[in-house]
Amino acid sequence: MTGLPKTIGELRLTEYRTRPVKIEIRDNAVARMRSGLPLVSGMVDYDDTVLPELERAILALHDVIFLGERGQGKTRLIRSLVELLDEWTPVIDGSELNDDPLNPTSSRGIEIVQEFGDETALRWIHRSERYSEKLATPDTSIADLIGEVDPVKVAEGRYLADERTLHFGLVPRTNRGIFAINELPDLPERIQVGLLNLLEERDVQIRGYKIRLPLDLMFVASANPEDYTNRGRLITPLKDRFGTQIRTHYPLKISSEVEVMHQESDIRKPEGLDLIVPEFMSSLLATISQLARKSSSINQRSGVSVRMSVACYELLVASAFSRALRCGESEAVPRPSDLDAIVPGISGKIEIEGLDDSDEIKVIGRLISGATQATYRQFVEGSEVLDAQKEVEAEGFVVSAERSTQESYDVLLGFPCLLAASSKVAGSENRGVVVAASELILEGLHLAKRLNRVELDDGRAYSGR
Repeated sequence: MTGLPKTIGELRLTEYRTRPVKIEIRDNAVARMRSGLPLVSGMVDYDDTVLPELERAILALHDVIFLGERGQGKTRLIRSLVELLDEWTPVIDGSELNDDPLNPTSSRGIEIVQEFGDETALRWIHRSERYSEKLATPDTSIADLIGEVDPVKVAEGRYLADERTLHFGLVPRTNRGIFAINELPDLPERIQVGLLNLLEERDVQIRGYKIRLPLDLMFVASANPEDYTNRGRLITPLKDRFGTQIRTHYPLKISSEVEVMHQESDIRKPEGLDLIVPEFMSSLLATISQLARKSSSINQRSGVSVRMSVACYELLVASAFSRALRCGESEAVPRPSDLDAIVPGISGKIEIEGLDDSDEIKVIGRLISGATQATYRQFVEGSEVLDAQKEVEAEGFVVSAERSTQESYDVLLGFPCLLAASSKVAGSENRGVVVAASELILEGLHLAKRLNRVELDDGRAYSGR
């Protein structure tokens, strides 16, 4: 911020010009588009669907509503719009509504400029300060959003018709910025009505008298589909005032789901412990979510959030950490025997089409089995697997999923064909990854009804007989 103008007089000597916030956002978006940069960062699988629609909305200077099921990144997308604001913006020091120094709108801002003229002090605010967000709740009031008469200011002797008696709400205080409401249908309908003028005429009315405030805002909202939420609805006149409605979606590809999983998870390794997550394990978790979004046993109107994938990934890694710590090993590698640990991450994040609580466990079991089969078909192939199957059948018994990776690897040494097939799937000589690959092969063969499996006290046992 060194060297920035400190008064209006100094500001006039620069190239600064007043721009409405939507023009500012559009200009910065145009600069990104011309330079080949993404419109916003951190969004996965939206390049060909959501982001082009958002580009057009910004170029059209529209207010936007994002419509989609839970966990589709609507809030993250809205917050990323802050990147399109100028990094620093001058406002009149002492004004509540971020008044433009060259074009103040509030009575207080106008008074300050009239009193001090070109010596009016400036305050520079970062773009992060020009964003406000409100989660719509049933107890939200007009006072929260727009403002209320301040009885203290009235007691000081001001008239009710004086704008200075008001305590402004979130919307006016976000003047020259982006205001967002999450879960807009949850806002009571009478409060939604109070937003109609804000979206169109940009004026407000408080306690029966009109305060004309030409607010400069980009208004953004998120909502779940109307056919799902039973807590409220989005009134038609309000929906009509948004220039663009953009439909969001879940990751369309397994690779995209994996990317989001890695991007959003909060993995913090215990000291002295390394972590290796095999590609096929990440793919297996992503496949669980993809299958859940197609399952007839799950209520698809509520959706299957990406948060489920993230939670399962964190639990899977935690299970690997637990095994490594208890066995005194320096490396943690998640493997199929850790999948039992992700059940709490799925439970509660899906809505079962049924009334019996036991149905949820059965559905989760089918999802994990289906994803394991799909991952087996994707990553396992070749004659080595047939040789491994024959080997297990000949030997009659192989124990998998012991607590220690080293012990499991030692078991594999007695099955050369299984070890060779596992090493090929692992694509690595790392013993932990090889053990994980062997479990994937054995479980895949079992689910394909080519091997029997029995449960032992210390882990799973696969038998060819």
